[in-house]
Amino acid sequence: MKRPGKIVIISSPSGGGKTSICRKLLSPNRRRKNWRFSISYTTRTKRPGERNGREYFFVSDQEFASLVKRNFFAEHCHVHLYRYGTPRDQLEHVARSGGVMVLDVDVQGAFKLRKAFPEAITVFILPPSITALRKRLKKRGTETREQLRVRFENARKEMRLYSKFNYVVINEELDTAVKEVLSIIDSHYCRTDKLRAEQIARIIR
Repeated sequence: MKRPGKIVIISSPSGGGKTSICRKLLSPNRRRKNWRFSISYTTRTKRPGERNGREYFFVSDQEFASLVKRNFFAEHCHVHLYRYGTPRDQLEHVARSGGVMVLDVDVQGAFKLRKAFPEAITVFILPPSITALRKRLKKRGTETREQLRVRFENARKEMRLYSKFNYVVINEELDTAVKEVLSIIDSHYCRTDKLRAEQIARIIR
C-alpha cells in the first residue's frame, strides 16, 4: 500500500536553527529515499557562502512580482524587509505521488502553507532561551544593526505562536534536535489523521 506524500513545514523565529536542521536532515548520510527540499525564492541578497538555487533562488523585486502574478507560489509574504515565496508545483506533485518534501519557511509562510496543504506536518523550532537566540543572531554577522533589531523583535513575537504547530522541538543541541525532527516525520505515518484513517478503513472493513 503506497504511503501518501508528506509535506513537512519546519519553521522557527530567525536564529532558531531551522535552516541548520534542514541541512542536516537532507545531508547524504541522513537523507531518506524520496526526500526532497523545497527551495524558496527571495528578494534578499546572498549571504557569504550561499549559492543561488541551493539555499534560495535569489531574484529581484520585479522578478518576484512577476512570479506572483503568474500564481507561481503556494504562498508568499514579506518578512524582515524582504519577500519570500514557496513554489507550488513541487508541493502538489509530492502530495499526489508520495515522498517527503521538507520546507524551511518563516512563521507567516508556515501558516499560509498549512491553509493550502492542511495535511502538512508542522514543526516549530525553539531556541533554548531568549539569550541564546540573541547570541545566535549576533554571531551570524550577516545583518546590520537595524536588521538585527527587526529580526529580534519579530522573533520574540513569533516564539509565542508555538502552540499553533503540530510539534515543537527545542534546539539546544543541533544533532539532538535533528534526531527529534526525524522521529516526528517517521512516526507521523502512524497517526490516525484523516489520510491514515482512510487507509485503515480499507483494511478493517
